[in-house]
Amino acid sequence: MELRQLRYFVAIVDHGSLSRAALALHVAQPALTQQLRQLEDELGVQLLHRSAQGMLSNDAGKIFYEHAQAILKQVADARSAVVQSAERPGGSVTLGLPHSISGALALPLLTASRARYPEITLQLTEELTGNLNEQLRSGRVNLAVLFDDGQLGQFATTPLVEEELRFICRADAPYALGQPALTLQEAVATPLILPGLQHGVRPRIESVLRSAGLVLSSVIEINSIAILKSALLADLGATILPSAPVLDELQRGTLRAQAICDPAISRTVVLCASKNIPLTTAAHAVSTLVRQVCADLCADGAWPGAAVIDG
Repeated sequence: MELRQLRYFVAIVDHGSLSRAALALHVAQPALTQQLRQLEDELGVQLLHRSAQGMLSNDAGKIFYEHAQAILKQVADARSAVVQSAERPGGSVTLGLPHSISGALALPLLTASRARYPEITLQLTEELTGNLNEQLRSGRVNLAVLFDDGQLGQFATTPLVEEELRFICRADAPYALGQPALTLQEAVATPLILPGLQHGVRPRIESVLRSAGLVLSSVIEINSIAILKSALLADLGATILPSAPVLDELQRGTLRAQAICDPAISRTVVLCASKNIPLTTAAHAVSTLVRQVCADLCADGAWPGAAVIDG
């Protein structure tokens, strides 16, 4: 198996056809077809099949595509690690962000990266936390912002912030109107709209509820942040979330956020890297930058409900 075969296979999947992949790779289509056939012969399985929509991956092809992407990224990272300097780091760095964090962190981080490290191509990917775990393990992302649930021992972790979860609803909704805070029991007594368990925030809420002897009675599950916000604005219920995903709506005054007490709910946000795959100089630089941007956002009050974790 050769690296070029992996590159060819990934290109065919990405472009959806042999002809378009051949043009992008500047390779004759018969040569591309031959390399694909040799790859499938070596693996002993068919990876792609033709359809009216073009070349599509079968189940084996989808699995192999994920591995091929990870291998090609690690090869590119190894090349970058050799040629880049600590003074002017360059190359590509992929950082994974959960949906509930990107609203606060993504744009400030991109702006800071462009200003401080113009030779680094920072690629941000927004995913469910479970997907980010897998991508970090396989090397498809260099770094990931995750939540410390006690299950991150496989990664090298750096604490970033402690983020408060708040009771959020439409600005004119009757729930606890005029109160600066409400108890957790009062919060769960309202109709709630929450992400599913595959989102990092939901297991944290469930854990605190169990410890407090409380249970959720009425919940609408919505896994899309955009749809969840629409449901809040339609006054279908309230939610328990950090402020980050709804910063724009809070600033415009269409939603309001209230503190939760007795007990409060918070989560620890950490930056994670693989223990097995070395970071490039550029990835180290981005890691330091993430910590600095988080600290600046908290100091400026631009990340409501978040406090920097010292050390």
